[in-house]
Amino acid sequence: MAPPPKKLTILITGCSPGGMGAALAIAFHRLGHHVFATARNPSKLAPLTEQGIQTLALDITSESSITAAVATVSSSLKSLSLPGLNILINNAATSYSMPLSDVSIPDAKNLFETNLWGHLSVTKAFLPLLLRSLSDTAPGEFPGAIIVNHTSVGSMAALPFQGIYNASKAALAMMSETMRLELEGCFPGLRVIDLKTAGVKTNIIENNNVNSSSGSQAGGDILPKGSIYDPAREIVNRAMSQVDLKDGMKVTAEEWADEVVLLLLGRNPPSVIWKGESAFMARLAVGLPRFGNHGGGLFEGFLKKMTGLGEVERVIKESRAG
Repeated sequence: MAPPPKKLTILITGCSPGGMGAALAIAFHRLGHHVFATARNPSKLAPLTEQGIQTLALDITSESSITAAVATVSSSLKSLSLPGLNILINNAATSYSMPLSDVSIPDAKNLFETNLWGHLSVTKAFLPLLLRSLSDTAPGEFPGAIIVNHTSVGSMAALPFQGIYNASKAALAMMSETMRLELEGCFPGLRVIDLKTAGVKTNIIENNNVNSSSGSQAGGDILPKGSIYDPAREIVNRAMSQVDLKDGMKVTAEEWADEVVLLLLGRNPPSVIWKGESAFMARLAVGLPRFGNHGGGLFEGFLKKMTGLGEVERVIKESRAG
């Protein structure tokens, strides 16, 4: 991959090891760019620091943390004699698996604080530094600034037991499109990109969901007592763990990151990037027409089989019939 003709500055949120943010940070760093890799807990960033990547604390749900991060990045840019920030990647996210009938509203609101409002707060705070980089961009050069909002293929397709997570990603996708309309025409050289990721092998499932064998894990997502899905509790807990999805994934975070970076550093990066396991098929499937008054179709049948919902439906129906 031929890097752009100048050294770029990139800030990435959510760079804990084993995740996609860390993989992106390493990919950009290897090409000679200056990366600001951030995470809520900076002690987790030691592996990136050891590689020469600049790391700093950033809790995207904390205004004081965001303000401190802006000050640190501004100071670093000044010491590097660079005018501003070239790329902001809003990658940090948290996960929550639960049937909508059993959702904890406080937990759901907390997820939106990270997956939606945190990204808007970070973008607003770093926008002046992004706009400052436009002055250093000659006509025809690499775009002076890019805002990347990392959504998901789940922002376009409903996945059983992932309703709150997918709703947050759908909201971020709409916010990203609106941001693109509001900013790109007014500030030539600034691009806004929606990064829609499909399956990628990372540690997010282990960090956020239940243990597949026991159906429980400290701090994990398990079906509450008294749920209407109690007859299929074991199946639902396993589905929420996503362990079966993870076992089938072949695309590594490193492979995904290399492909994403290649597109972001291209002359004309697309406004929507689809990458990850079966991303192309997902892109086609979400555009397929639905049949009947209650959904249906091949894609919905595939989702039910993939997520275990078909088996859950069978067990619940048998329980009600009995």
